[in-house]
Amino acid sequence: MKKLIVLLIIIVVAVYAGSPYYSAYQLKNAYDDKDGATIAAAIDYDQVRPSIQNQLTSQFTATMTQYPLVSQLGGEPLTEAANSFIAKAVDGAITPQNIEKVINTQGQANTATKELAAAWAIASNQVNLKNLIQNLIIQRGDVDAVVKSQMQEIMTKQAAELEKQVAQGSDSDKPKLSYCGINCFTISGQVKGYPLTIEMQREGLIDWKIVDIVLP
Repeated sequence: MKKLIVLLIIIVVAVYAGSPYYSAYQLKNAYDDKDGATIAAAIDYDQVRPSIQNQLTSQFTATMTQYPLVSQLGGEPLTEAANSFIAKAVDGAITPQNIEKVINTQGQANTATKELAAAWAIASNQVNLKNLIQNLIIQRGDVDAVVKSQMQEIMTKQAAELEKQVAQGSDSDKPKLSYCGINCFTISGQVKGYPLTIEMQREGLIDWKIVDIVLP
């Protein structure tokens, strides 16, 4: 009887400890099989959306500190316009419907993903700041007009970059898997050449949800 109890305890512990590895295995299989519905259902959108938005707005704030002239010319309206675009891009891209579509097509660019890529480019110091300054002067400080022009230019550029990455970027054959706490687990690797880290959180005994995606 004691041996049976010990065996049951060992099995429970093994299932408990091994559950995130099995979840990661399922996610990898779903990605390889272009099963977007499975991956979309594994995401906690209430946690992932604000995290991605915060990553992008924080990065944009850090970028702006490197360019005092741009900050002086654009000031608060420029920051508000950029942050508003970032929020709209995240809300449009991080939805069950869009995640499913992106996985099913293996990253093919659509309007939502183009906007999110543009938001990432803006936050990551890929805006043509020389043109931005010139346009602000020409437009007599009309931030909205300048930002709209820059957004379209960046979206066009990022759409081409996305298509290139989808065609040429590689995926990690063996992502790095590791616990980050008793109820926290990370998957790190490359998706179409972009380094990403996915954080999962335990729900109940053996279920896991994606609660964060760390952008490159």
